[in-house]
Amino acid sequence: MQSPRPRLSPAIADVRRAVRISLADLVPAPSSETDAPLVLVALSGGPDSLALAAATAFEAQRAGLRAGAVIIDHGLQPEATDAAAIAEHYALVLGLEPVWVRKVTVGNDGGPEAAARSARYEALDAAAAEAGASAVLLGHTLDDQAETVLLGLARGSGATSLQGMPAVAGLYRRPLLGIRRESTEQFCEDSGLVAWNDPQNDDRRFARVRVRRTVLPVMEQGIGPGIVEALARTAEALREDSDALDHFAEEIAEDLAEIVEAGIALPVSALAANPAALRQRLIRLAVQSEFHVSLSRTQTLEVARLVTDWHGQGPLDLPGVSVERREGLIVFTATDAGELTGVHPTVSH
Repeated sequence: MQSPRPRLSPAIADVRRAVRISLADLVPAPSSETDAPLVLVALSGGPDSLALAAATAFEAQRAGLRAGAVIIDHGLQPEATDAAAIAEHYALVLGLEPVWVRKVTVGNDGGPEAAARSARYEALDAAAAEAGASAVLLGHTLDDQAETVLLGLARGSGATSLQGMPAVAGLYRRPLLGIRRESTEQFCEDSGLVAWNDPQNDDRRFARVRVRRTVLPVMEQGIGPGIVEALARTAEALREDSDALDHFAEEIAEDLAEIVEAGIALPVSALAANPAALRQRLIRLAVQSEFHVSLSRTQTLEVARLVTDWHGQGPLDLPGVSVERREGLIVFTATDAGELTGVHPTVSH
């Protein structure tokens, strides 16, 4: 089927340009004899993903790429299956190939939003692997980024949450992070595409909906316009700083880390000599790389106290890891305490 040819409005031009930039490094060389890379659009049928799908169909064809779609039916609402069928229809009309509809089972772990997200990404991973896709495109917009930053601020989990969503994370790409939601809606209107409006987007039981419908409008009214853009700029700046600090921590860790029986160790003197941001990254990096455990900020700070506030306290029991200060080293060793969720010093002080 041939893609419809809408008039080139500003919204269509902006979304297409964003997709073109995102896919630029995947474009094959003119002399390439290999199969054209395949990109898959995660298509829900909402305005953001529908605009992304239409723009990708257009840009991929011009760039010598193949473009398909994966539609996830979560089965959480009566309308969801109908919406999936409509999204499939649009994907075929736009000329996307292959097009898959994947039904998923949503569990209960971490709340409904987190469970649906986990099921969705698992299905997207499987589809990408099956198709041999070079990238999966997600329809998150500038507004989604601002909402993510505010939710991260509310959690108080530091720069990691405040830096929002990355434009590229492994296989996943978010071409529309610089595009406002109103532009994707205008894209669909200008293209004659009727998007599905998910009822959950108006369900105020969800924190993200309350941020979208109440918090951000109040901020715009009370502080002035431009809040969404400012939050997105903050996320970008924090991501740049965080990436640089992570890079420095990895370089330092290669020189400092010592292998010990059943674990790894870092010198106290070197940890003490580094700023807190690097010291805490070195601690998290040691635990993550050696034991595949992600420490919370509270847990990380408890380990850091073995360096900065040492009073002879005994080992800390972390999830799957025991940490102690011994002979000028912070020693991390594996334990069987994989189910622990907090920090429990074995000696009080």
